Amino acid sequence: MIIVGLTGGIGSGKTTVLKQFEKLGVPVYIADEEAKKLMASSKVIQQQLIGLFGTEAYLEGHLNKPYIANLIFNDKTFLSKMNAIIHPEVAKHFEEWVKHQDAPYLIKEVAILFENGGEHSCDYAITVTAPKAVRIERVLKRDNTSKEKIEAIMKNQWSDEKKVRHSHFVIHNVSLDKTQEQVLKIHNKIIENLKI
Repeated sequence: MIIVGLTGGIGSGKTTVLKQFEKLGVPVYIADEEAKKLMASSKVIQQQLIGLFGTEAYLEGHLNKPYIANLIFNDKTFLSKMNAIIHPEVAKHFEEWVKHQDAPYLIKEVAILFENGGEHSCDYAITVTAPKAVRIERVLKRDNTSKEKIEAIMKNQWSDEKKVRHSHFVIHNVSLDKTQEQVLKIHNKIIENLKI
């Protein structure tokens, strides 16, 4: 199975791009969404997170996001320890999911694909980009947050330029028409390469 990693900074419009691939019949796995589901449903993860953060990590069976976010913000080692718990479980879940897919290729969307070295387990990597001002505007419309918080997140992510250097394909996601054209072009190229 050909695995295509897809990434992009906050507000780049990864979801819009994924929807275009889905329309072409490409199965899509969104790692962050699956990680959230696993944090809610996996007893193994829950026990480990409680071991790491204390009993306040879950309130009435639900992940206590503000509490955990505050701990991570004040101590970065918590983040790497949390990732060490969650990433292997997501990787196992992904492997199981792949077994049930029947398509020429699939897409795994990972927000921090390159930062975690995740591109090494992919056959191709796609980076979704958009101008910084457009990205900030999108996130302000979507989330209840501030420009400062968005810029802080951007600073913690690799720059578009750096991601592009490591990518096989780049999608400049500004207008839907142009994005659809780019997705179709990449889709056709991957399918062509599979025939070689």
